[in-house]
Amino acid sequence: MKILVTGATGQFGSIVVDTLLKTVPASSLAVSVRNPEKAEHLRTQGVDVRHGDFDKPETLEQAFAGVDRLLIVSADGDNVTRIRQHQNAVDAAKKAGVSFIGYTSVSKADSSTLPLAEVHRAAEKAIRETGIPYSFLRNNWYAENEAGSVQGVLHGSPWLNAAGNARVGWALRSDYAQAAATVLAGEGHENTVYELAGKPRTQAELAAITAEVIGKEVNVVDVDDAALGKALQDAGMPDFVVAMFVGMQEPIREGSLDIESDELEKLLGRPVQPLTEFVKAIMGQ
Repeated sequence: MKILVTGATGQFGSIVVDTLLKTVPASSLAVSVRNPEKAEHLRTQGVDVRHGDFDKPETLEQAFAGVDRLLIVSADGDNVTRIRQHQNAVDAAKKAGVSFIGYTSVSKADSSTLPLAEVHRAAEKAIRETGIPYSFLRNNWYAENEAGSVQGVLHGSPWLNAAGNARVGWALRSDYAQAAATVLAGEGHENTVYELAGKPRTQAELAAITAEVIGKEVNVVDVDDAALGKALQDAGMPDFVVAMFVGMQEPIREGSLDIESDELEKLLGRPVQPLTEFVKAIMGQ
């Protein structure tokens, strides 16, 4: 059986690969990357490193050749670009005769009002239409996405909250990635949809967790979307990132990321890591 992970040198894909290498022979593992030289460390371990570019379909057909189980790690970029790239990957998987596709999606992809949900709805639809058995890994929000808030607090800024009392099912990126590895290497995951999330919490609760770790009070300031956007711009975030975060606030207030689910823990076979761990990581502990 040949397993392939796309985006294997990225933050998410690299964790998936490292996790798989603990249980799967390197000779059974392949990766598809835009820059193979960045994956030389995997090649030296015996992993089959292949060139695959989501914007060059012909490279994907070659990269996916002979692959049994494929994990498509969702791409970055604007919605139009991502939808096109994911379609290229799905088309290539079908042409290559892949027998199983795992895909990293988002919570409630079929009904979410998050701007990025459009991307994942399109990808899920494309995968279903191939007739290939699949597993949709609907990841909630990465705790690491709140690194800016933690770093701001460490530098004396207040914790800005535009989400009100809405809850988010934060979990660490590594937990989501390890769950993906479990599905990719495991059995019985055909045609499944997993809503993966940690315990739902408010921004104020996450701020309190941060305060516990750093050992000082964190001042939470409720702001509107415009004020949040200005603060992010002032912090030097790129415009497209600012637009993404601001555009998410209303859907979050509507409950798009408020997920009660134990499916992440079931796939992991253990409790999710406490959110204190991501705060400690930012502090370098």
